[in-house]
Amino acid sequence: MKISARNALKATVKKIVPGSVNTEVTLEIAPGVEVTSIITKASADSLQLAEEKEAYAVIKATDVMVAVD
Repeated sequence: MKISARNALKATVKKIVPGSVNTEVTLEIAPGVEVTSIITKASADSLQLAEEKEAYAVIKATDVMVAVD
């Protein structure tokens, strides 16, 4: 896989919640560290996502915000 995004994190699919248009996909990138994404149902089907399958969390952002309490 070649991709221009700088942040591609190898992960395991932990949970898939399909909807009529979109699918919610939760990826575990490290023990106890999860990222959730909403993708189209067509994309989820095309990627043949399944729980415990390896995937990548690809993060493309022009800004990263930092906050504290």
